[in-house]
Amino acid sequence: MQRILQPGEIEALDRIDFPRIRLPQPATLFAERAARWRQLAADGHPIADYLRFVALLADAQALAAREIETAPVDPALLARAVTHAMPVLPAADHLDPAWLTALDEMLSVLANAPPSAGLPPALALLAQELQDTAPDMLEAFALQVLHGMQEGTPPDTLLARTAQPLLVAALQVAYADRASRLDARALPMVEPATVCPHCGLPPVASVLRIGGEAGGHRYLHCGLCATEWHLVRVKCSNCESTKGIRYQSVEGAGEVVVAETCEHCYSYRKLVNQEKDPYAEPLADDLASLTLDLLMGETDYARASANPLLALAAEADE
Repeated sequence: MQRILQPGEIEALDRIDFPRIRLPQPATLFAERAARWRQLAADGHPIADYLRFVALLADAQALAAREIETAPVDPALLARAVTHAMPVLPAADHLDPAWLTALDEMLSVLANAPPSAGLPPALALLAQELQDTAPDMLEAFALQVLHGMQEGTPPDTLLARTAQPLLVAALQVAYADRASRLDARALPMVEPATVCPHCGLPPVASVLRIGGEAGGHRYLHCGLCATEWHLVRVKCSNCESTKGIRYQSVEGAGEVVVAETCEHCYSYRKLVNQEKDPYAEPLADDLASLTLDLLMGETDYARASANPLLALAAEADE
């Protein structure tokens, strides 16, 4: 027998209704990251120079985000994803040409950056080398980067490895734009639940959100397209185990960023807590907390997925 809910009960249900997926807003995403990196760099941070560089990169991303428009998503692909509980557009299989436009816009910004911006000469030369590289070669580099983000390995080519932060930054602009044009309610529940429902990549970190309907809930944050999807706090974001979840942090550094460890798969992924700092941003604070990674490097836990804005060297690289 059905029961009619009373007004107070309906309001109670509304309070526990929160978004399962949060799509990126490119118009503000990159500017907010730039501001966060500059805020962290101003506090005598041990990698302040690199944080100022990625802040400049995020400025270029913000400008490029205004200039591109990705192709509409084929409804058939969305229907297939829902039917098979799979990501809508797996990253390496759906490389939108708009990323090349974003890269060109960003390289132009970096090439024309004033001396006061503090862009290292080597990076200016790298930007020039990418501008002189043929588009088909750049696309090959992009696929190497995307496969590397999926598998946790560096790109095959030395130039792609060296230029990974620049390539990833351009890809982030395009994939965030495409994700922002989706209907969050139409995105599928994917298996496993630890990969992005839009592009299929693992999260770079998780974030405990504040404010609005998402407040108090933990979301996994995609390091490529910035899509976020809900996962309960007591579950490992790598293997989904609910047993042996622990948190570790750097002594004296506060608890804005902690390492969430799992005794089942012996991995860790960082949790960024906006309740401790409302300006914390998942990808930005993950990158800025390398001291915590160094601490975890002395334990038996392996990092579940890397920050894509850090270039990974291969053993043969000097």
